Amino acid sequence: MNNNVKDKVVVITGASSGIGEATAQLLIENGAKVVLGARREERLKELVKKLGDNSIYAVTDVRNAKEVETLVKVAKDKFGKVDVLFANAGIMPASNMSELKTDEWDDMVDINIKGVLNSLAAVLPEFTAQKSGHVITTSSIAGLKVFPGNSIYTGTKHAVRVIMDGFRMESAMEGTNIRTTTLYPGAVATELLETISTPKVKNGMEQFYQIAITPDAVAQTVLFAISQPDSVGITEMTILPTKQA
Repeated sequence: MNNNVKDKVVVITGASSGIGEATAQLLIENGAKVVLGARREERLKELVKKLGDNSIYAVTDVRNAKEVETLVKVAKDKFGKVDVLFANAGIMPASNMSELKTDEWDDMVDINIKGVLNSLAAVLPEFTAQKSGHVITTSSIAGLKVFPGNSIYTGTKHAVRVIMDGFRMESAMEGTNIRTTTLYPGAVATELLETISTPKVKNGMEQFYQIAITPDAVAQTVLFAISQPDSVGITEMTILPTKQA
């Protein structure tokens, strides 16, 4: 059990499955307290039942700023503080832009970008006042390069990278001691592909994802970043299957 993780209160969005769920489990095993936000209440109930008394949930749609604020309030009411935000919620309904699936474009912008911003806005007053905190976000390997057939998703994940890097620099200049970590996972076996509505694109992605690693691999990187001394910031980590080019 890591001493710099024990008793830390970690708010996780997108917590009902995949990377969020795996991270919650690993952090609990290392003595943290977790506050879980996602849209599927039944999944959250099951997860909290499994994780025990050091966990709590609030049904949260990250597109709704008030719901994210409530998630942070639940953390404070239950555990008295917030130490870490893991802004993990995201979707990937990939398609070619020529298909004009503008509703899906809007959803990606609202969840992948605005969801991160809403989460940041909910914790920043706390982190600024206490002059400590840690913001972790799930970008993607698509935040570092461009993938045809996934242009909008790629754009949203590039936005997360830029926002986090700018926020990191501002925090350092303001002396708030807020650490930041941006994760760039490659193919990870999650429910992400289920949001793809174009059959041809989905089939291609499913073939590619045969090399996918488990969400636990990403959870380990979150644990590593949190466990560092408070004076050390692990600002970026790329997590790929060994076989992914």
